[in-house]
Amino acid sequence: MASASPSRRVAHRVLVRVFDEGAYADRAFAAEAAELEPRDRAFAQRTAYGAIQRVRTLDHALETIGGRPVGGLDVPVRAALRLGAYELGFLDGVPARASVNEAVELVRASGAARATGLVNAVLRRAAERIRPLLAELPEDTAPRAALKHSYPDWVAETWWREWGPDEARALMRAQNEPPETAYRVIGTGEARVVDRIDPEAVEQGRVWPQSRGSQLAGQAVGARAGERVLDLCAAPGGKTTQLAERADEVVAVEVHAGRAKELEQAVRRLGLGNVTVVNADARELPSDLTGFDRVLVDAPCSGLGVLASRPDLRWRAQPLPELQLELLRVAGERVRPGGSVTYSVCTIAAAENEDVVDASGLEVEPLAEQWPEFAHPRRPEFLLTLPHKHGTSGFFIARLHPQRPGPAPGTGRGRQGRG
Repeated sequence: MASASPSRRVAHRVLVRVFDEGAYADRAFAAEAAELEPRDRAFAQRTAYGAIQRVRTLDHALETIGGRPVGGLDVPVRAALRLGAYELGFLDGVPARASVNEAVELVRASGAARATGLVNAVLRRAAERIRPLLAELPEDTAPRAALKHSYPDWVAETWWREWGPDEARALMRAQNEPPETAYRVIGTGEARVVDRIDPEAVEQGRVWPQSRGSQLAGQAVGARAGERVLDLCAAPGGKTTQLAERADEVVAVEVHAGRAKELEQAVRRLGLGNVTVVNADARELPSDLTGFDRVLVDAPCSGLGVLASRPDLRWRAQPLPELQLELLRVAGERVRPGGSVTYSVCTIAAAENEDVVDASGLEVEPLAEQWPEFAHPRRPEFLLTLPHKHGTSGFFIARLHPQRPGPAPGTGRGRQGRG
């Protein structure tokens, strides 16, 4: 009896772990795919990540074609149907018969042999009907576009309201495609977009996998030789290591112990002796960590700019403006007079972007003159990378300064408010 291919077995296990065990897709995939050959690994990642991203649309199609709720099926059956439907609906170059048969074998191998007939019947119908069904889904309103492109309604409605229908649809399409593969060359800081990153180069500390949007956020800090820099939300360390190549000293704060340990290991691998990792909540730092020339707040956020590389994030995402504002205020207290605070978030939503900066009370230093191609379309004093325009992850970036004391009463005009 035939069995499912190794790549599909891995993809199936990843779907089970993400949707039914609460695992993070990238970590589940890394664990499950460790023994796969590169070609099988690439196929497993494409199908697993694609099915996770498109799960809302896939479930709608499966329920329309199969006539029963997907949520009521056994866990391995549900996962196999989603994988098969993704291959049939979105992958080119895979014979429909192979997609159907592999899904059936996944169910059989999981111990749910009684459901093989159901899976076979539903996916055989899907082989003929799913692509026309998907093509006919409307996208003339935010909720309809959210169903067609597989996003939560609130994400589609946010982009619809802030960017208009055409830009919102373009954002949704772009973040359903595989993200760019990019890295930073250690030592030169050069950004390169490649087809594949050599794991040996990473292990040897010659390159750091990092999107161009993320690298821009690190560059925008403006760190220089002789300076002390505080990175308030440091892991996984891409921007920390960027800063360490320019500044004399970097203090990298990370609240999660495991991620702080991983960051320490990365710093050692790169041979960066000027980085001190502090495992602490950035809002509760020791009083002596102050007087920094520059502070980076690469704050936790909803992640709406990195949905292409983190397929399950759209189903977990939550805006965090209150936390972001707290962190910005901490940064303002820890930077020296005349120093700068850089605020970056990998999300595309005004509530976590310009609204947080506006509420912080910090003065804005315009950045568009230095990076005009990334000027925010509505607020050009800020930077904003957009996946559908720049082909990289979405990052909002602002460089800020603590307010200077105003003139004493009667000595001159104070600075006017925003109004």
